[in-house]
Amino acid sequence: MTQRYLWTMAKRTDLLDKKTVLKSIRSMPDKFSVDDVVDRMIILEKIERAIADSEAGRTYTLAEAKKRHAKWLK
Repeated sequence: MTQRYLWTMAKRTDLLDKKTVLKSIRSMPDKFSVDDVVDRMIILEKIERAIADSEAGRTYTLAEAKKRHAKWLK
């Protein structure tokens, strides 16, 4: 790995925790596809991002969300 790559990885805050990933993989059946693992990692990342957004107050009430997306709710 290059020094630049390692520096970039150290700065990122949106990385998954190894313990969470391993726990998720252990809960999968004994046989699974690579697509299954990738799908699971994407879902985990989205959940972690949503939790971080919620903790940082980057959320909307239901009424605000309906107002923002009214054209899609018709």
